[in-house]
Amino acid sequence: MKPLIPSETIPAAASEREDQSLHDEILTRLRDHIVEGNIPDGGRIPERQLCEMLGISRTPLREALKVLAAEGLVELVPRRGCRVIEMTDADAEALLPVMALLEGRCAYEAVCRAGDDDIAELRRLHNQLERHASTQHVDGYYNANHAFHSRVQALADNRWLDRVTGDLRKFVRLWRGRQLALPGRIDASINEHRVLIDAIEQRDAVRAERAMHDHLMAQLAALKALQQLESKRTARPAARKAGRRAG
Repeated sequence: MKPLIPSETIPAAASEREDQSLHDEILTRLRDHIVEGNIPDGGRIPERQLCEMLGISRTPLREALKVLAAEGLVELVPRRGCRVIEMTDADAEALLPVMALLEGRCAYEAVCRAGDDDIAELRRLHNQLERHASTQHVDGYYNANHAFHSRVQALADNRWLDRVTGDLRKFVRLWRGRQLALPGRIDASINEHRVLIDAIEQRDAVRAERAMHDHLMAQLAALKALQQLESKRTARPAARKAGRRAG
């Protein structure tokens, strides 16, 4: 009987798998580099520097950028290369309520499926948030918060929910926790997390869903408040300058 796959094709198939693995690795590293804020919103993609960082030529880099463009994270600009998309206030108003619904559902399903060890792990992640909140360490708090939310999403163990939530989370990460810059926001955020972890530990799925939803909506409110605060700060020097000219 002849083999289902001719032996001479096996090396080629293995080579194709290796090429795909390399492509996936490049894509993942490039995506992470962008969503971690290493290139600012609206910033041009520095292809030469990225090739050096990744140790690749421009051809695989540009193939990866095409995938990210299809995902919506970057924009291909004719004759000017590629740039990271710019997330606007309007994007926040449209996206965060959707994330609130999705992450709320993640919390609900996580509570329904989590074992005792899973709950203990979430408590450990929450304790990291507490430590960073006590020192007002914004970057540490942001990273611990991302780890907590990602773990809740994983514990939900719903591949369809995971797919859509993970896809949209990339865009939320472009803000890099910008709302945490609002005075008092870290203190408010950790209080929201205390309500959430209590609901999880009490295995109250309905309350956990509501707490997670409200936590995401509070982020939107904080972003709006921060935008208003920054607008006022910008307006004051302009008003003083106008007053001096009038005088």
